[in-house]
Amino acid sequence: MDRQKIGMDAERNAETFLKKSGLKLIIRNFRSRFGEIDLVMLDKCTLVFVEVRCRSSRNYGGAAVSVTRQKQLRIIKTAQWFLAQNNKYHKHDCRFDIIAFEDDAAQQKPLWYKGAFEGPG
Repeated sequence: MDRQKIGMDAERNAETFLKKSGLKLIIRNFRSRFGEIDLVMLDKCTLVFVEVRCRSSRNYGGAAVSVTRQKQLRIIKTAQWFLAQNNKYHKHDCRFDIIAFEDDAAQQKPLWYKGAFEGPG
């Protein structure tokens, strides 16, 4: 199975999991010149920017650890761009979450890291 298909399956599974947990999807795969955010969702009144990671092995720390500080900064800049383009969310609190799948995204319950990293300020 190719990496792109694995990634798409992981994102779909993460979205389904988060919806069952009460979050509402705003947009999938939001892109800017800074990068991409896999899922933008609403958790009551909190805007949640979700990075989905899938790793076939826990070597080198696993899926969640693969979201480096450099990747976090790209996500933060992309989130700022999203907010600049969508004024109706300006007053919302924001959170950065990671959904991690280890080994097999199709068979495993995801690991959900709420507030996995902080934005500026």
